[in-house]
Amino acid sequence: MSDDFTTPPSGPESTPPAAAEPETWGTPQPNYGQTPPPPPGYTQTGYPPPPPGYVAPAAGAGLSDTAASALAYVTFIPAVIFLVLAPYNEKPVIKFHAIQELGLTLVAILLRVIWVVPFLGWVIGGVLDLALLAVWVICIVKASQGGVFKLPFIGEFAAQQSGYPI
Repeated sequence: MSDDFTTPPSGPESTPPAAAEPETWGTPQPNYGQTPPPPPGYTQTGYPPPPPGYVAPAAGAGLSDTAASALAYVTFIPAVIFLVLAPYNEKPVIKFHAIQELGLTLVAILLRVIWVVPFLGWVIGGVLDLALLAVWVICIVKASQGGVFKLPFIGEFAAQQSGYPI
């Protein structure tokens, strides 16, 4: 055996076997090592093309109205942001929920200041905390479903300021 790897081997064992002829013409043969042709409707991304009349959503469209409305109740910070930032401050439903949340936060702060006074007590303060929590959860759930839970005085004010008809 030679150490020279540049010369091809010679002899009967070095000749490649002859390719077998197909038995019948017209039957597809496997093409090993080659990529099969793409199927009909194949695009560069591998997904079929969109149906006719499909309009792609705008890039950077932001939050939906229901998501922004529910998010406005998380704290007063998103509510203030939605009242200042376009396009959210142009939508009456989002403005309504943001203003109502700010009113609910103001009521919670006022109640907290009032029940610091010794005559109100821990029991009444705890009941008021639970009531505020229940109202807050109801507002979030209704807003996330596209509905409205209008609070007695705050809701009227929020509807007038936002222009949202209720």
